[in-house]
Amino acid sequence: MLLQNIAAPWSHSNEGENTWSPFDIIGHLVHGEKTDWIPRMKIILSDVTDKRFEPFDRFAQIRESTGKNLNQLLMEFEFLRMENIRFLKQQQLNEDALNRMGIHPEFGPVSLRQLLSTWVVHDLDHCAQIFRVMAQQYKHETGPWQAYLPVLKI
Repeated sequence: MLLQNIAAPWSHSNEGENTWSPFDIIGHLVHGEKTDWIPRMKIILSDVTDKRFEPFDRFAQIRESTGKNLNQLLMEFEFLRMENIRFLKQQQLNEDALNRMGIHPEFGPVSLRQLLSTWVVHDLDHCAQIFRVMAQQYKHETGPWQAYLPVLKI
C-alpha cells in the first residue's frame, strides 16, 4: 500500500493553511465509509417516505482521527471498505434500484446511480490529492524539471 509505514513528514505534510495531509484524507475516507455512501444508499433503497440524507461532516476526521496513526486509519479504511463493498454486492442492484432517489441536503434529489458514481470519483479525487500533496514536498528540489511535472503546477 502506498501510504503504509511512511514517515510523518510524508503523512502529515499539507499544502498550507486549511488544507489536508494524506493522514487527514485517509481519516476523511474512513468517516465517509461509516456515514456517507452506504448509509445514504440504505436510505434510498428503504421503504421510508422521508429520503433526506443527514448532512456529511467534511471535517469530522480531525476529531475522529485523534490518537490514531496513519497505519491504524489505513487498516480501519480497508476493513470498512471491504464490508461496504460486500454489502453493495449483496444488493444485486438493477436499473430500477439505481434510478431510485434520495434527498441530498445541498443538491436536492439525487439518484442511487449518481451516489455510487460519486463514491468512485470521490476516491479518485482524493488519490490525486494525496499524490499532489506528497509531490509538493519536492517542488523546489526538482529544479528545472518542474516544467515536465504537471503535479507540481497546482
